Amino acid sequence: MLHVGINGFGTIGKRVADAVRVQPDMTVAGVAKRSPNFEATIADDRGYDLYAADGREPFDEADLATAGTVHDLIETSDVVVDTTPSGVGAANAPLYAEHDTPAIFQGGEDADVADVSFNARANYENAVGADTARVVSCNTTGLSRLLAPLKESYGVEKSRVTLVRRGADPGQTGRGPINDTLPDPVEIPSHHGPDVQTIFPDLDIDTMGMKVPTTQMHTHSVNVTLESEPTTEEVTSLLTDESRLFLIPKTLGIDGAGKLKEYTRDAGRPRGDVWENCIWAESITVQGRDLYLFQAIHQEADVVPENIDAVRALSERTASAEKSIRRTDEALGVGRGLVEHDGSPQRVDSHADD
Repeated sequence: MLHVGINGFGTIGKRVADAVRVQPDMTVAGVAKRSPNFEATIADDRGYDLYAADGREPFDEADLATAGTVHDLIETSDVVVDTTPSGVGAANAPLYAEHDTPAIFQGGEDADVADVSFNARANYENAVGADTARVVSCNTTGLSRLLAPLKESYGVEKSRVTLVRRGADPGQTGRGPINDTLPDPVEIPSHHGPDVQTIFPDLDIDTMGMKVPTTQMHTHSVNVTLESEPTTEEVTSLLTDESRLFLIPKTLGIDGAGKLKEYTRDAGRPRGDVWENCIWAESITVQGRDLYLFQAIHQEADVVPENIDAVRALSERTASAEKSIRRTDEALGVGRGLVEHDGSPQRVDSHADD
């Protein structure tokens, strides 16, 4: 069993810990927190060993037992997943190197924090045996999952994406906007295009970003000029076969992120999480070599399976992307409980051979 430490137990960290817990080849070595807040209490309630990132005294005062400091967690872990806020991960990098412990960072860090920027569907093999990897941001993850099969099957001449982003996660009370629509950034391209190019260095992509007053999900308006001319039906079939892409059927009547989250909560997903890209099937349109579609990205959840695959890649326990993706998806439940655009249960066997 791989002993995986999670440094940070916030929006991403708590989800990664729960995902590690259900993997057949991993166990949670412990989680590190800076303060004994409600998330630390939840970690303790769930039976995770709790480690103090900035001293044990506050935890003692709150009557929360700790198993040690973050140094102890790193020492006992085969791999550490750093889910601390943007910038903190880079500050932690020397600590992981000091203990010679492979580390995974999140997309809020600059690309040079790690040996490789990582997306399981696009470049898993590049991270096998690396000392460090950076799981790219939620939006870059969503775009990479979409672009990888398109590049492989049809070639991509150019991509143009407008990203309409939520103003904050539900728990981020200090962010916004509250009553505005913001070009963010005003400059073009937004940071998302260059970030996608850390996965696909030769990709021609332009991105524009916006922020809107919602805590739901990001929505992408995507136009891809392909190198060949598939039909709409052929592209739809290709995307349907991807386990981490969910094509929303018109019959479900889901016209926005609010209903989409309601659907996944009713379907029994933990926290209502949506690990997959959600593509409106009826939006998929091919005109000549130009593909158009809308997709929604759950910013709190889509990077979670990617972190699990990155653990396997760094530890060299699974050299095959297909096998790791299948193992992660089956254990976590990716692809289950949702209905595909043709009315059938969502498939989970894409890119997964025996």
